[in-house]
Amino acid sequence: MRTNGVSFSISRHAEWAPGLTGPEAWEQWAQAPFAIQPGEEPGVKAMPAMLRRRAGFLGKMALEVAYQCLDGRTDIPTVFCSRHGEVARSLELLADLARGEPLSPTAFSMSVHNAIAGLLSIARGDRANQLALAAGAATIEHAVIEACGMMADGAPMVLLVACDCSLPALFAPFQDCEEQPYAWAWLLTPAGADAVSLSWSASAEAPSAGMPAGLEVARFQLRGARRLQRNDGRMRWSWSRDA
Repeated sequence: MRTNGVSFSISRHAEWAPGLTGPEAWEQWAQAPFAIQPGEEPGVKAMPAMLRRRAGFLGKMALEVAYQCLDGRTDIPTVFCSRHGEVARSLELLADLARGEPLSPTAFSMSVHNAIAGLLSIARGDRANQLALAAGAATIEHAVIEACGMMADGAPMVLLVACDCSLPALFAPFQDCEEQPYAWAWLLTPAGADAVSLSWSASAEAPSAGMPAGLEVARFQLRGARRLQRNDGRMRWSWSRDA
């Protein structure tokens, strides 16, 4: 069966970024957004220190919102998504290779895209299904489709975690938006009251410019907006919320 749309409800959500560490701060940002700058790290106090120390800045942001959103719940499938992932760690590893230096096994293990999911699973002793993905400018949309697929297969609830960071200076000339540090999590349930819908169609329109897709979608959700349309150069993504 073919489909060009999914629907879901958000039963719980959490957001974290430097300088934006509570619901009120995020609501204010959603009304008057500004560029988020790198800064302090979240505490991730719910995770044992031994494991927490392995996570970098990106991982700690993602783990912070995951713990907040789960609030003790277990056995919930999770979709982690990040367009760039631990790109700073990867760049450091490549630099070590170029210098002929040995690679750190710990640094390598934490540079892969599913490292954050693995840490969360180990820390919580939770064997629920986990997926990590990156899909370029449409990473958020593909993560939502994956999460809805899990619910269509019978999962009553799915955790979606989105995160990204500013790019290292080496990649600055190639970025197509102003990348910023952020993480947010949604606890998704099958569509009910105040459901959110996502549909798509082929489009050759130029990619949407401005803030990163993850922040654009977060703003749509936090403001309770009815419509958001994004283009990634290949597809037109239409978000909607109908009362």
